[in-house]
Amino acid sequence: MNLKRLISAIFMVAMGFALAACEPVGVRHSPVPDPRPSPPTEPGPVVKQPSEASRAMRDYYARIQQNYLTQGLLRVDGGGPDTPFTQRQLVDNFIKIALFEEFSSVGGRLVRRESATRLHRWTGPVRMSVQFGDTVPLAQRDADLRKITKYNQRLARLTGLNITITDSNPNYHVFVVGEDERKVIGPQLRAISPDIDTAAVNTVQNMGRSTLCLVFAIDSAENGVYSRAVAIIRAEHPDLLRLSCIHEELPQGLGLPNDSPQARPSVFNDDEEFGLLTTQDEYMLRMLYDPRMRPGMTAAQARPIAEVIAAELMGGES
Repeated sequence: MNLKRLISAIFMVAMGFALAACEPVGVRHSPVPDPRPSPPTEPGPVVKQPSEASRAMRDYYARIQQNYLTQGLLRVDGGGPDTPFTQRQLVDNFIKIALFEEFSSVGGRLVRRESATRLHRWTGPVRMSVQFGDTVPLAQRDADLRKITKYNQRLARLTGLNITITDSNPNYHVFVVGEDERKVIGPQLRAISPDIDTAAVNTVQNMGRSTLCLVFAIDSAENGVYSRAVAIIRAEHPDLLRLSCIHEELPQGLGLPNDSPQARPSVFNDDEEFGLLTTQDEYMLRMLYDPRMRPGMTAAQARPIAEVIAAELMGGES
C-alpha cells in the first residue's frame, strides 16, 4: 500500500433518446395530445459545499503540485532515453515491489515498516465501484470517471483481468472524497468488508496531509488471492496530482503493494518523478499476471520465473 494515494457513487447516466424525422414539404399534421402522464424527473445529485478545512487542503495541494512541476516531477512520458533500465533491474524492482509490503499494522495503526510477503494478485473478475463524496463537483466526477474507465481498459490489457466499473456486487471500491467525507468513512468501510483491519480504518480516517492517497487489498483466504480492495483518492488534489494517485493506487491494489527508491522509471517510487504509469511498470504488471507466476509464491520461488519473463519482455538485454 502506498501513502500517495473515498466516496464515489457510480452514476448511471440515462441517455435521452430523441427521434428526428423528415416530413414531406407541405403536409401538415394536427398535434395529437399524448394521454400518458410525463414520467417524474429524477433529481440530480446534490453537491454540498466543502468545509473550510477541505478548501484549505485544496489550496495546499495546488501548491504541492506546482512545486512538483517546478522541479520537473510528475512526468507523464512513461520514461525515455534518460531513464534506461536493464533486465536485472527490472527483475530486482519487480521482486521488491511485488514481494514486499510497505506497511505493517502496529498498535491499531499502519506504520511504514517494510516486510517480506508472498505474491498476491486477483484471479477472478474485478468489479470496481467509483464513489464520490458529496462535496465533489459534478464536472470533476464526470472527468474522473472517464479517466478511471480508460485506465482500467489499459490495466485489463496488461493483466488479462476482466475489469469493469459497476455498482453490482463490487469487490474493488474506489473512493474519491474530501476531508469532510473521509473523516467519517469508517462505517462505510466496515459495511464493505466486516473483517477489515481496524488499523486500516484508523489510517484512512486519520490521514495526515502528507498522505496523498492510499490503497489496501484483502486476501480473505490467506492464499495469495485478493478478494477485495479499497482505494482512497483525495478529491482536493488538482487534476494531475489526482490522476497520479489513480495511476499508482489502482495497480497497487492489483498486486504491486510496495515502493522502491531504486525503481526508475516508475510510479512505484515516492520521489514523485513520474506521475503516470511507465513502461517498466507495465512490464511488472505483465510479469505479475503471467500464468507462470502463482499466488502465494515467495520471493525465492518467483525470482527465477521473473528472470525468464524479463528476458522475454526485454529481448535478452542484460
